[in-house]
Amino acid sequence: MEQQPEEKRPTRKPLDRDPAPPRPSSIATVEGRVLDPATAISVKGVRPRPTVYVGPRLVVSKSVDFEGALAVLRAVAEPLGWVVVPEREDPRTANLKFGVRPVRIDIGSNRATIAPDGWTLLQQTRAQFGVEAVRGVGLEHVLASTTVVANPIEMSHPIEMSHPIEMSHPIEMSHPAATYGLPGRGGRQPVAFIGARPRRCAPKELNGRRRPVVAVLDTGCGEHPWLDGVVRTDVRLAGTPIGYVDDATNPELHPDQNGPMDGSIDPTSGHGTFIAGLIHQACPDADILSWRVVPSEGPLVESDWIVAIAQVLELVRRFTAGEPGGRRIDVLSLSMGYYHETPDDHLFDPELQNILTELGRLGTIVVCSAGNDATSRPSFPAAFAPWEGTIPPRDVVPVVSVGAQNPNLRTDALFSNAGQWVRAWAPGAALVSTVPPFEGGLLPLARTTDDEGRVRECIDPDDFRGGFAVWSGTSFAAPLLAGRLAAALAPRLPKKAAEPQPVATVVNRAWKVVEELTPIRR
Repeated sequence: MEQQPEEKRPTRKPLDRDPAPPRPSSIATVEGRVLDPATAISVKGVRPRPTVYVGPRLVVSKSVDFEGALAVLRAVAEPLGWVVVPEREDPRTANLKFGVRPVRIDIGSNRATIAPDGWTLLQQTRAQFGVEAVRGVGLEHVLASTTVVANPIEMSHPIEMSHPIEMSHPIEMSHPAATYGLPGRGGRQPVAFIGARPRRCAPKELNGRRRPVVAVLDTGCGEHPWLDGVVRTDVRLAGTPIGYVDDATNPELHPDQNGPMDGSIDPTSGHGTFIAGLIHQACPDADILSWRVVPSEGPLVESDWIVAIAQVLELVRRFTAGEPGGRRIDVLSLSMGYYHETPDDHLFDPELQNILTELGRLGTIVVCSAGNDATSRPSFPAAFAPWEGTIPPRDVVPVVSVGAQNPNLRTDALFSNAGQWVRAWAPGAALVSTVPPFEGGLLPLARTTDDEGRVRECIDPDDFRGGFAVWSGTSFAAPLLAGRLAAALAPRLPKKAAEPQPVATVVNRAWKVVEELTPIRR
């Protein structure tokens, strides 16, 4: 019998839909608001998309005339009954090339007026003075766990079952991607790991070569036997801290800060430790620098994030220039992001892109998670990667955007964002890695004591004292690829670790491993 050709399934482009808005309670701590294009003030030629931002605030790039931008904003704010109050630039970027200057919008008179709002002021200024008058002025975006901050897929409440061992019917959920949040299907849950610890070469085995350095901006890193002597959390820029350093608010030490009386481990607690463990598994010989920028008790605002990335850039710049206090960083892993309201036009905020471009110009590979909203809508900074069909500059290492694959390595995770801007894929569903020894308030579904006095119980869903967990998200695909890139760099690194190499040499070396491990080409 003649074999019939296999029927090809029709292909469709991923849906460029807008993610669901966050719960108001999740962004209330930063005065967050959701920009709704259906009701937002409009200006001809400016088509907004939904985003989350700090309502009464704008940020001004250091690359533009601050006083000029402030003057036009004040001229527009006064008839609205508002005043524009410049806030002090974060002292950590005061002497750096890159950074932002925030301005706050307050009520300026005793008469009743609408609530001060950054988007309204920005659009009114564009309408009256033109878009050029406020170029470099933008919203203060909010990176929240409900969008594409360090957001593993999870559920907000434990599953209730009628029997501790099995279920009579599959669980019904509103979207199939939500199954990744189920314990046993990729959601955060304890797991027993019985394999060997990743083998890290002794210094004499490196034959004089330095170790690759991978930096992480996330929730920090907690204690774990695998990570002792591997991860540093105390690296500063000229004595100035990078990110948050207060132990009292550290989610890797205190896992229940958001609703401390509810007994639940916060959504992102342990996230940075899990990421560090993935990097260590992918490249045991890498040194890891970890800084805490994602708070446990609330969402991350864009200006705090930019401050930290600008400081990291300065570390790299000083090392490259041979100045004191510099640090070589081969790979930077970022597992957070946001959706910009006007990504397709020239109103896009320049500061973040400029910082990442400068890191690439100095030879650092920046790896970014694509996001977990099952959309092709560009998420930033991942969408700063060279899109399919574009040719990036040869003298700048490109941003690498990473989507998540399922454990079978043959299919993409249903939750993962996708599109022409997602240029690499790595496992990101049901991964196993390190976590701090947390113990939450949830209890096993059943517990008893046998005749010999031995305690028997079901798996405690939030007892992580074994030190390992299963978790899912593009947040974890990115550091896994970052570790693989570091492993590919390792045998190519110079033997004189303290001496910076010519920038062209560093960039060319980084480009080679990017081309080896991703489809991005010069």
